[in-house]
Amino acid sequence: MNRRDFLAAASSLVIPVTVNGFSLKTFDRNSGLVQSLTKAMASYSDRILVIVYLGGGNDGLNTVIPVEHYAAYDRLRNNIAIPEKSILPLSGNPETGFHPAMKGMQQMYNEGKLAIIHSVSYPDPTQSHVRSTEIWMTGVDADKTAPTGWAGRYLDDRFPGYPESYPNPDMDDPLALQIGYINSTSLLGSKQAMGISLVSPDNFYQLVGQESHIPANDLSSYDTGSLVKAIRQQQILAIEYGAEIKKAADLGKNSAGASYDDGNELSQQLKIVGRLINGGLKTKIYYVEMTGFDTHAAQVSNSSTTEGDHAILLRKLSDAISTFQTDLKLQGVEDKVIGMTFSDFGRRATSNASKGTDHGVAAPMFVFGTGIKRQIIGTNPDLVNDLVPLPSAGSNINHDIKMQIDFRRIYADLIKDWFGAEQGKTDALLFKNFKTVSLFSSVSETISSGNWGDRSIWSSGYVPGAKDHVKINQGHIVEVSQIISAKHIEVEGGGELLFLGNF
Repeated sequence: MNRRDFLAAASSLVIPVTVNGFSLKTFDRNSGLVQSLTKAMASYSDRILVIVYLGGGNDGLNTVIPVEHYAAYDRLRNNIAIPEKSILPLSGNPETGFHPAMKGMQQMYNEGKLAIIHSVSYPDPTQSHVRSTEIWMTGVDADKTAPTGWAGRYLDDRFPGYPESYPNPDMDDPLALQIGYINSTSLLGSKQAMGISLVSPDNFYQLVGQESHIPANDLSSYDTGSLVKAIRQQQILAIEYGAEIKKAADLGKNSAGASYDDGNELSQQLKIVGRLINGGLKTKIYYVEMTGFDTHAAQVSNSSTTEGDHAILLRKLSDAISTFQTDLKLQGVEDKVIGMTFSDFGRRATSNASKGTDHGVAAPMFVFGTGIKRQIIGTNPDLVNDLVPLPSAGSNINHDIKMQIDFRRIYADLIKDWFGAEQGKTDALLFKNFKTVSLFSSVSETISSGNWGDRSIWSSGYVPGAKDHVKINQGHIVEVSQIISAKHIEVEGGGELLFLGNF
């Protein structure tokens, strides 16, 4: 029985229940247990996910800079490396820093509202924009395909019968809303997209009957541009959501409105999302995007590696996300919104002769919001041992950053721990079991057997330290061959700490 059915039954029936050995004879709508469970369910049902797509493949190594490996970083990309003195420091994390254009996200990290997930990719990666993005959006293995997107499958399962029986009294708003030209594969359900698309912020302001905030220069000036705009407008109106969007837009406001940059399209997209959330739109997933991250050349300027195309992109990204987070805080809804970024792939650790970077493998992801419990997942890539291929004496070949974290593990935490789906349901939606990264947990738990010092056996992706709560899961044997320390260690039945010496 799922949570909804359980609560429906519990609120109207008298059911004998045993909790920790105590028998409960009465279990009605007014009982503390039912009210507590109802509140828990409401907290899940009210939650929102904002997906930010960075089109082109972001250079992760100049975004999140491994200060602890700076000498190796500088050797690999001397013509584009950020000077060590210019790197933005992170509170409590001296090993890592941000590009100097990312002051807004630096502040979010220092306030505990931003998580860095290091070296994210998938096994057997491809470096084709189209195919790699499809893999990220569908959540399949590199040798598989799917007609549905990972977020679309979640919405399809949560709101059965869409679109025939929607809007309805239980859900009269769009399930998902995307601002962009083409429906993201991420939002595809079994029948169609599980949400609606607005071509641009300008298109939104036309819909709600207000003057546009940015020029409508994103469509062709020929008949095709007008047709696309008309089709999108008609699409919204045809499925009866236009009125609901306009109603939310009329009711909503941006508490940080003056801080949104009119010249930053991502900022304008997130401004719309913030306004609709404030206006009471019950949409569960918002999808926004910015492009330009395919920086093969001129990633940095001729005069300074801290400026150039990539710096402009990162400044826009950082300013947009930090302003949006401030807006949510001023609205009083920070606790119900989580955001995430993803890109086509990473870029090579080695720069090219054109002051740019070519397609690579792994790169960091960001997850933001007050709901996160862990700010670091994985470790800074060791720019010797975490390179593919490994460096050798006299070698002058290109190197990629190898994967630490499969991106679908983040998806699994979002579906299960943020939206509240059961483990079995989460596994079905992602086609297999992906172990937690403990994004929403303060406990670092084992995901396999192995040596304590092996980062890959821990859900957090790093070896636990003196401040960590640790859990050894059932069936896992953790070998201890060094002195270890942790704040708390729990060994479940069937789990084992195997000491290999006098430690």
